[in-house]
Amino acid sequence: MYKHILLPTDGSDAAKRAVVAGVKLAAALGARVTGLYVAPPPTPLVYEKLLPKGYLTTDQHKALIEKTAAQVLSVVEKAAKEAGVKAQCVWETGDFPADSILKTATKRKCDLIFIAPQGRTGLSKLLLGSQSQKVVALAKIPVLVHH
Repeated sequence: MYKHILLPTDGSDAAKRAVVAGVKLAAALGARVTGLYVAPPPTPLVYEKLLPKGYLTTDQHKALIEKTAAQVLSVVEKAAKEAGVKAQCVWETGDFPADSILKTATKRKCDLIFIAPQGRTGLSKLLLGSQSQKVVALAKIPVLVHH
């Protein structure tokens, strides 16, 4: 059935639950998984809840993204290791996570996207919309939304 499942995650509790469930599905199907974290592109200003928080150089920002990606994707790695599922984890930068998710699914030849219903909440969700809804609407492969 499915041989390669993409597991996008933003580190939210909903995404963590979806990752664990997606890995269990992969184990049951004998599939492999790719974990994906999409970070906002580096800018000189660092924002928290849409407000400027500080300044980072490009190298500092890249290091912060790499550290965050490793932390977020460790959930995929741990779940896959415990389930005996082959896993690869990657991270991308992009203004629109849904676009990065769809491009990664195509580039990595995934045949299923297993995603949480939402990651962002509050004002950021209002401004950017639900990325999972965009993935469902635009994907050319099946998308399973884990509630």
